[in-house]
Amino acid sequence: MSVMAAMLTILPAQASEVGNIAVMKQGTYQCETPGNALGKTGVRQENEDFTILHASVYSVVGGRGTYLLTGDVIRFTTGQRKGQSFRRVSENFLRRLDAQGKDTDLRCIRAVRNNQ
Repeated sequence: MSVMAAMLTILPAQASEVGNIAVMKQGTYQCETPGNALGKTGVRQENEDFTILHASVYSVVGGRGTYLLTGDVIRFTTGQRKGQSFRRVSENFLRRLDAQGKDTDLRCIRAVRNNQ
């Protein structure tokens, strides 16, 4: 097998691990942690909210930054949220990831007409 043929068999596998680059739906993502059965179903964490403005730009109180969406993982790459990651559960629902890439309790939901 030639070197070129060997490279072509490796490259698609590496690309599929990363996923396609995309952008998030614009809007404000409101964040919360779980409540309990006796009270609220969610406890708002307004300091965690962010807004997707356009392309790969987000904003929070006090500034803007950029993010990268590959596959179902969103990584904030600059700005106040730099280093934070989320897993995209659906187009409007994100789950914060810890340093090991595991889900945390924090969830963020894009505000749309029926949930504001």
